[in-house]
Amino acid sequence: MLTPNLRDLLSERFVLVDHELASAVVNGLSRPQKTLPCRFFYDARGSELFEEITRLPEYYPTRTEAAILEAHAADMAASIPDGGVLVEFGSGSSRKTETLLRHLPQLRAYIMIDVSESALLDAKERLATRFPSLDVRAIVADFSYPVALPVDLADGHRTGFFPGSTIGNLNPVEAQRLLRVFRGVLSPGSRLIVGVDLKKDLSILLPAYNDAAGVTAAFNLNLLARINREVAPAFDLDAFRHEAVYNARDGRIEMHLVSLADQDVTIGDQRFQFRKSETIHTENSYKYSVRQFQDLARAADWLPSRVWTDKDALFSVHELVCT
Repeated sequence: MLTPNLRDLLSERFVLVDHELASAVVNGLSRPQKTLPCRFFYDARGSELFEEITRLPEYYPTRTEAAILEAHAADMAASIPDGGVLVEFGSGSSRKTETLLRHLPQLRAYIMIDVSESALLDAKERLATRFPSLDVRAIVADFSYPVALPVDLADGHRTGFFPGSTIGNLNPVEAQRLLRVFRGVLSPGSRLIVGVDLKKDLSILLPAYNDAAGVTAAFNLNLLARINREVAPAFDLDAFRHEAVYNARDGRIEMHLVSLADQDVTIGDQRFQFRKSETIHTENSYKYSVRQFQDLARAADWLPSRVWTDKDALFSVHELVCT
């Protein structure tokens, strides 16, 4: 059950998110290449759909990263001292985190940071049952900006955890900025464990974002449904379709929503015209080689340390040291 203070904080935070969403929609649709920020995918329904995506046969990243964590969690946990604090950025369901937590019986606290209230509350309840002695803290926040951690944990050794290849949703400049934000939240000598998707054959890559069941399409279209619910009833969802393509020049998957006809969309006093086949660019997913990501980390003032991969080199988990 929520305490009054936490309930007030959640209410205040999500009023801010609604305002941010409206502003982002108007700004994004005003550009020559219309865009919408992928961070707004994760309302309650979006989070549910993403969890469903992670269980799809085509979607290799989640199961591959989970297998890497299962195989090497003890090795990863060995760098976290007794009494340390584990800080997860964009924690979502926290299911992968359980693999690490099983090897950290003397952890002082686990801090979950996410924009989704429902995901945090569900995870906190589940973890309380599985790890009853663990101090679990939930912070509703956008991890792409500096986050103030609880004052009573300020003196603890901090280890950051950022699984899921979310770093790939950012272009390299943005990814460096985010890694610097993480440096500010953590402390000198801390480590960051981060999941990074690797470059691979398109026969594996493309189906992961164009699944046969259409779950990724529903996830993409839910962004328009969220705008209809929270900003204005502006979009006819049947007038758009999901598309995911590989941009070889930039080394990334791009997700788009394609207009199926010439149409107008009105939000407040703003009207946006769409031509048939015009797209809204909703997400990027950059793919790296191990060396490329290590170079990116160095540019953000992190020292690359260990790397763990699967036998097929589909995915990687990097350990970075905060110098």
